[in-house]
Amino acid sequence: MPLVSGGGSSKAGAVLSGETASGLFPSARAPEAALAGLWLYFSGFEDCHRIVQELATPEGSFWHAIVHRQEPDAANSAYWFRALGPHPVFPELRRQASEIARLHPDSHFDPDEDWYPLRFIEFCEMARQQPGSAAERMALEIQRAEWQLLFDYCARAGS
Repeated sequence: MPLVSGGGSSKAGAVLSGETASGLFPSARAPEAALAGLWLYFSGFEDCHRIVQELATPEGSFWHAIVHRQEPDAANSAYWFRALGPHPVFPELRRQASEIARLHPDSHFDPDEDWYPLRFIEFCEMARQQPGSAAERMALEIQRAEWQLLFDYCARAGS
């Protein structure tokens, strides 16, 4: 996934169009949110946004924040992260972000002890201005970890 959203993927549209969240994720904790995550993964920004716009859940707010971070609309992303508050994936995301940061010591980003998404928005804003840099690679790696953790949380069977 890019740091800045582009046009939607025609492959994603061909595969996901007409699919329902409950059809794809019948026993998921958050099937609509999982479907939104798939659209985002395949650069279907508009389709992802359409779904999360209607999701009044923590996972909907989380995907909404990521969509706007990639738009890029940092202020709107920050709004949705503030609306989200703490999330169960944050501790593992912080751990993975710290591991990734250790692999990129020249990136000038050190995740807080507690995951702080507003700081990551700022880092992504800076990293996208430096194509090919260690900062950009690190931002992409953290963003991928974030996507995977949130998608897994949404798609996993609810308890």
